[in-house]
Amino acid sequence: MVNRRRGEIAAELGGRTCTLVLTLGALAELEDAFGVRDLAALGERLSAGRLSARDVIRILDAGLKGAGESVDVAALPVAAALPVYARAVAELLAATFGEAEAAADPLYP
Repeated sequence: MVNRRRGEIAAELGGRTCTLVLTLGALAELEDAFGVRDLAALGERLSAGRLSARDVIRILDAGLKGAGESVDVAALPVAAALPVYARAVAELLAATFGEAEAAADPLYP
């Protein structure tokens, strides 16, 4: 069972339900991956409304790592599952940065 107060979400990835959470370490890795200086810049970058497949992989990988889960996100099938991944990214970002961002889905503005 996930704990929303800790920023955890549940997502169906690779045929199983996984827990995802962005820890400080995961956020630091995302800052590096996106080439931003701080959390404010990371939040701005992620809420810009456009994410690539590489971005989705990075965010889901970071969330899985933060929760101690392991899924080869890059190998997940796309057919009929892209909305599931997009929703997982949106929920994870909303859980991390606040519910106000939940209204702005990063892949489907």
